[in-house]
Amino acid sequence: MSGHQVKVAIVGSTGYGGVELIRFLLEHPQVEIVSVISSASAGAPITDGFPHLTNIVVQNLDGVDIQEIAKKADLVFTATPSGVSSKLVPQLVEAGLKVIDLSGDFRLKDGATYEEWYKHTAPEADLLEKAVYGLSEIYGHEVVGQSLISNPGCYSTASLLGLIPALSAGWIDPSTIIIDAKSGVSGAGRGTSLTVHYAEINENFKAYKINKHQHIPEIEQTLAGIAKQPVTVTFTTHLVPMTRGIMSTMYATLTGFHTEKELVELYTQYYEGRRFVRIRPEGQWPATKEVLGSNYCDIGFSVDSRTGRVTIVSVIDNVVKGAAGQAIQNMNLMMGWDETLGLRNAPVYP
Repeated sequence: MSGHQVKVAIVGSTGYGGVELIRFLLEHPQVEIVSVISSASAGAPITDGFPHLTNIVVQNLDGVDIQEIAKKADLVFTATPSGVSSKLVPQLVEAGLKVIDLSGDFRLKDGATYEEWYKHTAPEADLLEKAVYGLSEIYGHEVVGQSLISNPGCYSTASLLGLIPALSAGWIDPSTIIIDAKSGVSGAGRGTSLTVHYAEINENFKAYKINKHQHIPEIEQTLAGIAKQPVTVTFTTHLVPMTRGIMSTMYATLTGFHTEKELVELYTQYYEGRRFVRIRPEGQWPATKEVLGSNYCDIGFSVDSRTGRVTIVSVIDNVVKGAAGQAIQNMNLMMGWDETLGLRNAPVYP
C-alpha cells in the first residue's frame, strides 16, 4: 500500500480532534482526504462551522454511510465520542477498512472495566482483543501492519511516556505513583457546557473527576503490563484556563539512589530514535507552550534526596500528541512509513 496515496475518511470532522486531523493530513505527502464526515451536519460545507478552512477544504460534510465510506476510503479515523465508536467501528472493520479510533472505546481490554468507567456498553470481546493500543513510542512495533488501532487518551499519553522508562528499569516503586495532571479547555471538546463557559473557567483553576477519570484504568492497564504486576495510581485532573496543553506532574518513590543525571540518561536511551520525545537536561522542566501545535512530548525530572522521591514533568499538546498527531503517527507506523511523515512541524511559539 505504500506506493500510492492512501485515501482517508474522518468521522467526527466537526470536533477539535477531527479538525486537527484535517490540518495535519492536508500536509501529509501520502494521504488524500476523500471524505469529511459529520452525522450532525451532513450536507453542509465544513466551513459553516470552521471558517478558517475557507478555500482549503471545499467538500461538503458527508453523513455516516458505511458503504459509501468503504467505496471511497482505505482508512478511517473515528474522532467520535465514546459510546459512538463502539457501534461504528465494528461496521467499518467488517467493510474491510483500516480504522484508527480516537475515542476510548477500544483502549480497555476488559469489557466490564470499560462499562464501569465509561458507562456505555462495551464492544465485542474479539474486537477489543484485536485492537492494538497505539501508544506509539512504546507499542509502535505492534501497530505495524494492523488494521484496528485504539489511539491513547491525552492524559494517558503524557503520563505513560513520563513513567514507563523508570518503571521498566525498576527505578520507581509502582505502588507509590501519584499523577497530578492539568489540561487546557479544548480537552472537553467543542460542545458547550457550563464547565467550559468563559465566565466559569476564565481566572479559575479547578480539579474535576477526582479518582473517577476514565483514563485511570487505561493508565493502570498499561503500567501493569510494563511492571508485570497490578499497578494502582492516584490520578487527579484539573482544568486550566488555556486552550491547549497538558502537563502531567508525577511523583513516585525511588527504589534505590538515582540522580537526575542518571534519569536523563535512562530516558534518552529509552527513547533513542523516537523523534517526538524530547528529554530536558538536569535542572530544566518543560512548559506546555514549548510543545504547542506539535506532536512532541517533553519530559524533565527532579530527584529529591530528602524524601527519596522523583518528580517527573511531562507536557504535550492534548489535541496533537494527545489525539490527532498520535493518530497520524499510528497511521504512519501501520503503513510502514517513517513515523514522522506529515508531523515534522516545530511547535508554535509564543
